[in-house]
Amino acid sequence: MARRRFFIDWLHDGIAELRGEEARHLTRVLRVEPGQRFEVSDNRAAYLAEISEARGERVVFRVVEPIPSLEPPVHITLLAALFKFDRFEWMMEKATELGVERIVPVEAVRTEKGLLEASQKRAERWRRIAREASQQSRRTRMPEIGAGVSFERAVETDADIRFFLDEGEAAPLIRALPEQRAPRDSAALLLGPEGGWTEAERESARNKGWIAVSLGPQVLRAETAAAAALAIVTNAWMV
Repeated sequence: MARRRFFIDWLHDGIAELRGEEARHLTRVLRVEPGQRFEVSDNRAAYLAEISEARGERVVFRVVEPIPSLEPPVHITLLAALFKFDRFEWMMEKATELGVERIVPVEAVRTEKGLLEASQKRAERWRRIAREASQQSRRTRMPEIGAGVSFERAVETDADIRFFLDEGEAAPLIRALPEQRAPRDSAALLLGPEGGWTEAERESARNKGWIAVSLGPQVLRAETAAAAALAIVTNAWMV
């Protein structure tokens, strides 16, 4: 059985510390004791670590040895038009599990009014979701959760290859993947709102060099489309 992984608050001279709610979970729910071993990450590298002290909201680890960390096959930025927060947060969780490097909320023309402003108040909650999903999926680094941006700023995002997910007449994503792929490549996925893109947004994305792609004949919910596209792109770079 794989050891549980935790993102620590700091690491110095082989000593790591975890505080707050997660430390309290370890001490009061799991009832950990000195000598027990877990995996920890400082958001740069992962380590096997042994508990040396566990009291209340503070757990101290002694690093035993580094753990080999698998680098992502491709560096993906997901730019997702905002939609209902309960489903948007589900999407963030699954995108984290699928290895996305950065998530940026986007305000499109058909984004429900007020969501961009309201998203600013969710920043801490969203970072917590990304942290928990990163621990569950045993990532070494958590994804960056960017501040919300306008569609105009979103299409300026730079990447080696940029896909504009469109429910209209577009080529299948799998056919648009580049034949030559390298581990350091970067990819950006631009995901539309519940109401779909406007023609002006489509034209703007095309003019900026984005490649319009489809995920099939069915109309998918935004969170489903994000998960499907991320899985396709990630696996394409693993071949």
